[in-house]
Amino acid sequence: MVDLIDLVQTLTTPHPLDRYLELVRPTLTVRQMRAEITHVRRSVPGSVTLTLRPTRQWRGHAAGQYVQIGVVIDGVRHTRCYSPVNPEGRRDRHIQLTVKAHPGGLVSQYLHENAVPGMVVDLSPAAGVFRLPEVRPDRVLLISGGSGITPVLSMMRTLAEEGYPGELTFLHYARSPEAVPHRAELEAIAERNPRFRIEMRYPEQGGGPFDYDELERVAPWFAEAQTYLCGPPPLMDAVRKVYEAEELADRLHSEEFTLSTAPVDADEVHGSTSFSASGVRAENTGTSLLEQAEAAGLTPEYGCRMGICFSCTAVRRSGCTRNLRTGETDSDPDQPIQLCVSAAVGDVDIEI
Repeated sequence: MVDLIDLVQTLTTPHPLDRYLELVRPTLTVRQMRAEITHVRRSVPGSVTLTLRPTRQWRGHAAGQYVQIGVVIDGVRHTRCYSPVNPEGRRDRHIQLTVKAHPGGLVSQYLHENAVPGMVVDLSPAAGVFRLPEVRPDRVLLISGGSGITPVLSMMRTLAEEGYPGELTFLHYARSPEAVPHRAELEAIAERNPRFRIEMRYPEQGGGPFDYDELERVAPWFAEAQTYLCGPPPLMDAVRKVYEAEELADRLHSEEFTLSTAPVDADEVHGSTSFSASGVRAENTGTSLLEQAEAAGLTPEYGCRMGICFSCTAVRRSGCTRNLRTGETDSDPDQPIQLCVSAAVGDVDIEI
């Protein structure tokens, strides 16, 4: 069967077979996975919850993982990462995503304003190591803030459906009760599960920030638990600081959907970047290599733009680059790097 598909692909060159099939029906594909939006709900200001029906290639997700959603905006295909909020192992094979429309977020704003039932989007297989272990811990602490609620909500819903017998605390930070998606469901889960504890904090309404005392109040057993964290950088930094001080970093698992960058050393911003496969050269501006390539008129493939999906991986033929997240530099030749989280340090040759 695979040989037959390869033959048909050859005969339909220059376009892949799926490009012709989608003219008949957008979800009729051989290799490329897609999903049809079946339900759209805008119950929380600034967010939209989508239910998607994937094509036959979908193999499910583990609670906490993410998928890539691709949409065409003004003739250009854009891809972003979102975590399903539904529990893993859903029998109807549907996916539920809650997307917050971030200011300046091209895809999130587009989905918030334009998503309707019947719309078809590109879909990637679930990926990511931020997930519940197969052997569930005896105690679980979930900490999230803002749109970081989505992967940990999937974890909580999964454990609730499994009849998890352990102790669980879910601590979430938001601007207001109205800004918390699926809040009614969270409360209902807590009512049905006496060992589940839901703690909401609203700093703008007088709720305190995260610190050690707060952690002791909501989960005095946190040192014996596995903790899963997702949220904005200030919350992530505050939680990591406590866990590192308590020598519990190995019990803290985190995922972030915003790019936190290390400070840039001005002495590193010099030289030029050669995009050798395209014959283009650009002066080093200190920005990411993805941004430099785009400013030079190139259109390299990308997805999340924050180092999660690896869509923008390219080979560094020579020179030194700096990881924008960690500040670490590397100069080994002929190495794959992620353009969106790498910057040039002096002269660099990238094969795009």
